[in-house]
Amino acid sequence: MTDRILGVACVLAAAVMALAARHYVADISYEPVGPRAFPMLLAGLLAVAGLWLAVKPSPDATDYRGLPLKQVAVVLGAVFGYALCFEVMGFALATTLVAVPVGMAFGGKPLKCLAAGAVLGVGAFYMFDRLLDVVLPMGWLAPVLGAL
Repeated sequence: MTDRILGVACVLAAAVMALAARHYVADISYEPVGPRAFPMLLAGLLAVAGLWLAVKPSPDATDYRGLPLKQVAVVLGAVFGYALCFEVMGFALATTLVAVPVGMAFGGKPLKCLAAGAVLGVGAFYMFDRLLDVVLPMGWLAPVLGAL
């Protein structure tokens, strides 16, 4: 029964994502697909997976009573904080900082989580910015990241 509940929740989340993304448009159209393609694709995949869970759950469905709710709450709060800080702080710094509570929720040490987050944040920023030509916000680190 818990798989069906999760499946319905995924379908509802996909509907909210699709509704939010339907008005995404670029001021200047320089790409053939535009900014709404990726969120709509993710919403579609999430809806299909949710429908699969709702219609045909596994016979050995997991019972979520033993779920570590404290760690789930920490990760959920970190993701919401990431969404709030992303524009102002910038991709690299926000990604670095979100890695600390998420890593610690999975048993990591604070300094190792911070170091891994810094490598992930700066590395992914340069991969997207330089290799894939995807513009990400630099935020507070603009003087440093722009100079490198």
